[in-house]
Amino acid sequence: MPKPKPTAPTTQSTGLRIGYARKSKEDQDLSLQRDALQRAGCAQIYEEQVSRAGPRRAKKGATELANALRALRPGDTLVVWRLDRLGGSVSELIRVVTHELADRGIGFESLTEKIDTSTAAGNMFFQIAAVFAEYERRQLIERTHAGLEAARARGRKGGRKPAMTDKQIQLARAMLSDPATTVADVCAHFGISRTTLHKHVGSVTPLRGLADGSSPA
Repeated sequence: MPKPKPTAPTTQSTGLRIGYARKSKEDQDLSLQRDALQRAGCAQIYEEQVSRAGPRRAKKGATELANALRALRPGDTLVVWRLDRLGGSVSELIRVVTHELADRGIGFESLTEKIDTSTAAGNMFFQIAAVFAEYERRQLIERTHAGLEAARARGRKGGRKPAMTDKQIQLARAMLSDPATTVADVCAHFGISRTTLHKHVGSVTPLRGLADGSSPA
């Protein structure tokens, strides 16, 4: 009889169950998440008091998530009420579950979606999700490249809009050729810095003969 094919290893949940709750703009009360995590047998719950998109989160980061990840040991399980409490995107979720947890021998469970990486089905879910996340990333790259190629075909270059147009560069050179006009005057006229002016115009020698009314050589 042929030997059965080996299945992907799963993380066995044998240690502590640690919960992680996070506020959102729509839900500022953590009671629902806290109660669900306690019923799920979490010995400790880390509560993020700022939403993912809030200014405090942007400044401080997910400090309680970092604390929870530091507290977890091999064999433990991180439990959340819902998947979006842990990650704001598929790629972020996959990164945390695979690199921060699975690579360290730590399990993951989401109560609402009934996903548990200690089971074969839960482990397979994240393997499939990782494939779709990579597919989405590649599609985004391909669309970006296609857009740049189309723009180049229409005579446009990708990236930031130039600080000075061709007409402005010509005008700046004409202004700088007048000995009565200073570099500061030109920069103020176009609202640019000296570095930007030098980058686009270079150095221009004033037509000195014009200052005394004679013709340039």
